[in-house]
Amino acid sequence: MSLSTSLENHFADLPDPREPSKCQHKLLDMVIIAVCATIANADDWQGVVTFAQAKADWLGQWLDLPNGIPSHDTFERVFGKLDMAAFEARFIAWTQDVFQLTTGQVVAIDGKTVRGSGGKGARDKLHLVSAWATANGISLGQCKVDGKTNEITVIPELLELLAVKGCIVTLDAMGCQTAIARQIVDQEADYVLAVKGNQGNLHKHIASAFIRADDERLNRHMAPPDVAQTQERGHGRLETRWCRVLPDDTLADWAGAQSIVELTCERRIGERVARETRYFITSLPPNASLLLGCIRAHWAIENSFHWVLDVVFGEDANPTQHQGRAQSLAVFRRMALNLLKRHPSKKSLRQKRYHAALKEQFLLEVLRS
Repeated sequence: MSLSTSLENHFADLPDPREPSKCQHKLLDMVIIAVCATIANADDWQGVVTFAQAKADWLGQWLDLPNGIPSHDTFERVFGKLDMAAFEARFIAWTQDVFQLTTGQVVAIDGKTVRGSGGKGARDKLHLVSAWATANGISLGQCKVDGKTNEITVIPELLELLAVKGCIVTLDAMGCQTAIARQIVDQEADYVLAVKGNQGNLHKHIASAFIRADDERLNRHMAPPDVAQTQERGHGRLETRWCRVLPDDTLADWAGAQSIVELTCERRIGERVARETRYFITSLPPNASLLLGCIRAHWAIENSFHWVLDVVFGEDANPTQHQGRAQSLAVFRRMALNLLKRHPSKKSLRQKRYHAALKEQFLLEVLRS
């Protein structure tokens, strides 16, 4: 019986960057060791090797390990030269095969800079665009943003790799592009796109439409926008959100566009009041409750995904200088996060990692859950 059939099936053909005659360690063994180590509290390459050396007998029950445990230098050298596009494509295929998406759920796409990458003071930090399934709480995939490009060019590449049929894709203002909207619709998904100054005419059109709707409603010329509201109290503050939605059939340049959205957020802390209004365009019908939920789900990527990577997996604190090695570690963190999320234990992610480091049986359960 294998340690993880799904990992073996999806990563067995990962291209090896080494000359065949100089390979003392199997690449698949190294991939599986890194996944196990990352689940079990390893946050860097030294931690991966420390885990593997401590668990060498246990790993030897499942893996070939023709020359024992690879050294720290071997891990860094191999994963620094790895074809990252091929690695990430296999990660995405593995995720889509093992973790089933819920139809109609929000897939939030957002960028994150790995602040520790490149070493202290480095300007060229690793920046990744990731897709996050908000209902399932899993990472669907990632693509690196090269220094010569930006998120606008990477988002279509990531979307092309994802199976988002029936989902609702949410993007911040950087992704508010007509070509991206068309691609999402062509992939049989819906979209909710934030609109800011980078789409000046569209931003003015939406703002004016809601002002006009208010004026005409006062004159009883049209029905009011559909409205939804939420209110939250905590830590001495009161946050209220009003979401208003209007149908709009004038947005011919935006594939599938049906509605425009105005979201007003008010935060009260004692006597201080701060208010902000944001606008969105969407292929969904004018349903304020649904759209407010989609927008809030997108915001959750910061707390449910980026924060977890930094606080639970120490991503920003990792000073890996070589971008290829940092990018490989980023993939392993996302694989470990997905597997830990899927395990039914009610423990926190931090406690699950600690448990997996101490108990081989629990680690095996996480790999096979």
